[in-house]
Amino acid sequence: MTVQRSVSASTANPFTESLNTPMSSPQPTPSFASLGVPAPVIAALAADGVTAPFPIQAVTLADSLAGKDLLGRGKTGSGKTIAFAIPLVVALSNSGEKARPGSPRGLVLVPTRELANQVAATIAPLAKAMGLRHTVVYGGVGFGNQTNALRQGVDIVVACPGRLEDLMQQGHCRLDRVQVAVLDEADHMADMGFLPGVRRIMDRTPKGGQRLLFSATLDNDVKVIIDRYMVNPVTHALDPADSPVEAMTHHLVETALGDKLGVVTRLAAGADRSLLFTRTKHGAKKLVKQLGQSGIPAVELHGNLSQNARERNLADFSSGQVKVLVATDIAARGIHVDDIRLVVHVDPPAEHKAFLHRSGRTARAGAEGLVVTIMTPDQRRDVASMTRAAGIKPIHTTAVHANHPVLEDLAGPAQPARRITHAQSQPMAERNERNPRQGQRPGQAARHGQGARNGQSQRSGAPRATAVSDSGRPARVTADGRPAAPRPATPRGRSRRSSSTYSGR
Repeated sequence: MTVQRSVSASTANPFTESLNTPMSSPQPTPSFASLGVPAPVIAALAADGVTAPFPIQAVTLADSLAGKDLLGRGKTGSGKTIAFAIPLVVALSNSGEKARPGSPRGLVLVPTRELANQVAATIAPLAKAMGLRHTVVYGGVGFGNQTNALRQGVDIVVACPGRLEDLMQQGHCRLDRVQVAVLDEADHMADMGFLPGVRRIMDRTPKGGQRLLFSATLDNDVKVIIDRYMVNPVTHALDPADSPVEAMTHHLVETALGDKLGVVTRLAAGADRSLLFTRTKHGAKKLVKQLGQSGIPAVELHGNLSQNARERNLADFSSGQVKVLVATDIAARGIHVDDIRLVVHVDPPAEHKAFLHRSGRTARAGAEGLVVTIMTPDQRRDVASMTRAAGIKPIHTTAVHANHPVLEDLAGPAQPARRITHAQSQPMAERNERNPRQGQRPGQAARHGQGARNGQSQRSGAPRATAVSDSGRPARVTADGRPAAPRPATPRGRSRRSSSTYSGR
């Protein structure tokens, strides 16, 4: 593997250099050992199949391992996570300090829950190899596990800004010992309303610590963070800002509004793993239902789902149980799934950076991929402006309908439709949230057992009696069908829950 391009910024104006300095010529890729990576980390990487540095790692590790502040820009899927995970764990290990309750020494800020989990999974084996502990914190789940981990003491916290601020305000986490702070997807942190929270968090970290910023783009949105928190940063950029991935082939499919659903359905019917982007949460939910009605199982990913539902859907997609994922832009920064061959912009994004990040879910780590943007005639001008800003020249096909031959060229032969029942046509996560067992409301299965709902004894599996009391309610019966003894009356003013018999006192 060869380093494609590299640039080092002068200390006078690193931000300007990151945007304007020409790329240097390719150089041979060094080994992890020659870059100064410790043997335990090299072994952990090799166990995960990473035996040689990716270009972004090759050009940044020497400076980041030396403790310098650093700006790293590389295409999505270029290996940026490992590029900052290695110096993070090495620096904390070399300091010789121990983990303390509620006081991490390493901090990684990310914009989405999915990305937090992905980053934590990459850091885990490297941290373990260096004898470090880590945890991940984000919203949408309870505080219990996160506060317990912090109370026990961790070296590294991977966090979304909102939940981290909550934990800080509640006194569960302090940042006064942070030695290395990382902002992953830095431009997205500066966009999308995260900047105030990021600034409040970074203001609580000690001055003089190492700061690493990595992103697919480094533009003016990031300048405020660079100016405020970084000291003489070195900039490494593999590609010009916002450059498309060469292994992607872009297609522009123009269709009438009335034919759009048929075109989308045909693209989703192929055998390969496909990721479809919609503009709204409602649009994602509706499209999943429409695909299900056409015999194409699909799952959704957007901000209205609970964290458990999001994780289940992403796991189903990653494992191949479901071949189609319909997502909003929340997934553009948080999905790292191998072998996504086809990305479809069902609704073209409003600006070119979102387009590039969405498209970056395919053609990862050198693989090839297809990106299809679906456009109606009234969207021509906006889409042309977006693709021009993104630096791509898509293959344009007009008057496309559901049976147009270009769709088979893009998606491959249509797979046989699967018969999906009414229950199955609901999004998988929604079914699981509403029906933990067989149509039961949450908690019903735990209280009554699976068999009780079907008229079976919970313990023996024998048919359960359905006697009715004088009040019209089901009477209490024993497992063998005999009437049960009535409950003793509860003294007035004293609940059964508070009695010594119930509580075990």
